[in-house]
Amino acid sequence: MTAPAPMNAMLFAAGFGTRMKSLTKDRPKPMIEVAGKPLIGHTLELLQEMSPPKAVANLHYLPQMLEDYLAPRGVLLSHETPEVLDTGGGLKNALPLLGSDPVFTANTDVIWTGENPFAVARDAWEPAKMDALLVCIPVTRCHGRSGGGDFSVDQSGNISRGGDLVYGGIQILKTDGLEDIEDRKFSLNLLWNKMAEEGRLFAVEYPGHWCDVGHPEGIALAEDLIAKDVV
Repeated sequence: MTAPAPMNAMLFAAGFGTRMKSLTKDRPKPMIEVAGKPLIGHTLELLQEMSPPKAVANLHYLPQMLEDYLAPRGVLLSHETPEVLDTGGGLKNALPLLGSDPVFTANTDVIWTGENPFAVARDAWEPAKMDALLVCIPVTRCHGRSGGGDFSVDQSGNISRGGDLVYGGIQILKTDGLEDIEDRKFSLNLLWNKMAEEGRLFAVEYPGHWCDVGHPEGIALAEDLIAKDVV
């Protein structure tokens, strides 16, 4: 089987990080250090193993620190002004840099241990039947997560809302449907809902562990996970 061609990638880095409280007073959340490295650096290292032709990050809150870190590493920058555009609006705004082919997207406030989650998505991607493939983790292997899961999956791999699978923040997504959404600021949930209605929203289960670092307590949890290399 021929390996899929490398895909461009979108790193979501524009948010305010309000759950981080005082830690984001002088820096954007993706620049908070975990195990001696900015959060976004952990995601970028995983992504670079996929050799994406282009990697793009959206910036809004305290953008200069992120720009200084990302630009020397070859990441293209999509500035969002005067307001942050949410995931869907941010991705749509970055399409001139990303192009029209399917892309990876990644949240930058999580830590993964085990297999490379981008590779897990790439190896399960079937574009003939999928418009999006979300990397999900059972709640029993999630750390720093409060509440239940986001999705459930049927025998064919289609997903629906509610269940014990948590969306880990990495996916492969076809972007052509973004042009049908007129709003400038919107969540990717709008696109997912349409894909789900058409039976083209899928999940692949991540075999390792995952930690949410969206809140201060998540830093110690993530560093402990990294130290133990739990798989």
